[in-house]
Amino acid sequence: MAAGLLERIEAQTQLAGFNRLALLLFRLDGRQIFGINVLKVTAVQRRPMLTHMASSHAFIAGVAEVRGQVIPVIDMARALDREGDAQAAHLIVSEFNRSTQGFLVRSVERIVHVDVEKVRPAPEVEQGPSYLTAIAEIGAQRIEIIDVERILAEVVGDLQQVTRGAFDPGAIGAALRGRKVLVADDSRVARAHIERVLGQLGIGAIVVNDGRQALQALQRLADEPGGLHDKLLMVISDVEMPDMDGYRLTTEIRRDARLAGLFVLLHSSLSGTFNQAMVKRVGADQFIPKLNADELAQGILARLELSQAA
Repeated sequence: MAAGLLERIEAQTQLAGFNRLALLLFRLDGRQIFGINVLKVTAVQRRPMLTHMASSHAFIAGVAEVRGQVIPVIDMARALDREGDAQAAHLIVSEFNRSTQGFLVRSVERIVHVDVEKVRPAPEVEQGPSYLTAIAEIGAQRIEIIDVERILAEVVGDLQQVTRGAFDPGAIGAALRGRKVLVADDSRVARAHIERVLGQLGIGAIVVNDGRQALQALQRLADEPGGLHDKLLMVISDVEMPDMDGYRLTTEIRRDARLAGLFVLLHSSLSGTFNQAMVKRVGADQFIPKLNADELAQGILARLELSQAA
């Protein structure tokens, strides 16, 4: 099963994008089905031999050599506050946020394609972190889509900040003239990271959870008195989001005459060739992989310089 899935992953990724999401489905026990974006998956294989590491994070089951590279292996059941499963028979190798790691799961099911408009944000939880980013319904099945970025952030620790001395906050504040940045991302970790970078630069943010909320916010701003570009410096958007993804959001921005000139920076954990091609196709101005504070800050500053030169 795993080998066959791996052979189909490359072909399946070509069908993703433009509000279509390809999910690799897996189980941690006999009941709930979970999903991870196929574009984050580089390999699916049987559970390898693990080497346990002293003093490692509680989620880490060990390290393993995969295709000549030693990677950390995260026990997905343990990360989702379930009992670690000694019967976890498969390893999903993933690459995102400039990092390669494996996730232990009990079984791997199949790949499915979902209309993003039918994907709902995960419900808020009152206590503790939620490691779900969205919920999808496929027939009678409820698919819980894992926020693997949050799991990884939990393992590696606090996200970095912008390097001191890399910018002049005073000059930035004077140049902005009150303009803000609209941020669209369904990941709490990514939103917090972007807001932290903007805060260090002295730039205000309007934060929403998905592309449809972003488009509605932009349309409201465009309907208000005054020029939209005097209110907004740019849009920073994730690619993977429920309801409306970043590709579709960018396309809708370019279709609306009032919004068409907005600077759009796509900020994604997905950094492969496919994603780069899609960024160009939909007309985004810039792409920066997650989550490097200095690179994001420099992308924002580059936009600010263009704005001042105009």
